[in-house]
Amino acid sequence: MEFNIVSIFPEMFNIIKNYGIISKAIKKNIIKITIWNPRDYTSDQHHTIDDRPYGGGSGMLMKVKPLLTAIEYAKKKIKNNAKIIYLSPQGKKLNQKSVEKLSKISSFILICGRYKGIDERLILSSIDEEWSIGDYIISGGELPAMIFIDTLSRLIPDLIGKKKYIQEDSFYNGLLDCPQYTRPNVINGMHVPKILLSGHHAKIKRWKLKQSLGVTWLKRPDLLKIIDLSKEQKILLHEFKKDWKERKIKINLKE
Repeated sequence: MEFNIVSIFPEMFNIIKNYGIISKAIKKNIIKITIWNPRDYTSDQHHTIDDRPYGGGSGMLMKVKPLLTAIEYAKKKIKNNAKIIYLSPQGKKLNQKSVEKLSKISSFILICGRYKGIDERLILSSIDEEWSIGDYIISGGELPAMIFIDTLSRLIPDLIGKKKYIQEDSFYNGLLDCPQYTRPNVINGMHVPKILLSGHHAKIKRWKLKQSLGVTWLKRPDLLKIIDLSKEQKILLHEFKKDWKERKIKINLKE
C-alpha cells in the first residue's frame, strides 16, 4: 500500500514512520510513505503557500498552484492510479466500514490542509473524496492523515497478525470490544471473571459477546440503533441488562 502525502510539515510524519507497526511495514516494503511539500513548488523567495481569501474574512487559504504541482508530481511517481483524498472537516466521517472499503485501494494521495483550508476550485478539479475523522476542528490535516494511514494499515493481511485478531477489535462488527484482563488474577481485591479462567471456549465466547453488547449499550447506545441484532444477540443483551439492574440494586443496598 502506497501513501503519498502533500503537507507543509513533512517532519510530523516521522512519528508514524519511525515507530510501531507502520515502521515495521515500511522496513518490510509492505507500506511506502512519500511526502510532497508544496513549499518546494513555489516560485517566490519566501516560499509562500497561503494567501487572503476573496470576499474578506479571517484567516488565510492555501494557494492552488503549489498544491496542484505537488499533486501532479506525486501522480507521476505512482505506478497505479491513486485515490486523491482531502482530509477535511466537511468530508464523510471515517468509520470501520468505510476503512474496510478503502483498504482495497493500493495507492493514495492525501492532501493535508492548513489555515482555513484550500481553494474550492482545487477540490472540484483534483480531489476524488473528502474524509473527516470527526466533528471538530484541528490545526491541519497531518494528524487525520496519520490516523487514516494507521487504520488502513491494520487491515493489510498479516501485518497485525491473524485476521481473527483484528475482527475482535472494537467497531469491527459494529460493537465495542468486551472488557479485557491479564495477569495477575487478583489486583487490589478485584478478580478476573471466573469464566475467563474456566478454559470452556464456548462459554467464554458467549460471555465475550454478551459483554461486548453490554458495553456498547452502556457507552455507545447509538451504535445499537444501526445494527440489526440477531436473535442470540438480543437474548444476550437482555441478559446483560437484567444482570446490570440487579448489580445496581445490590450496590444501592450496600450504600
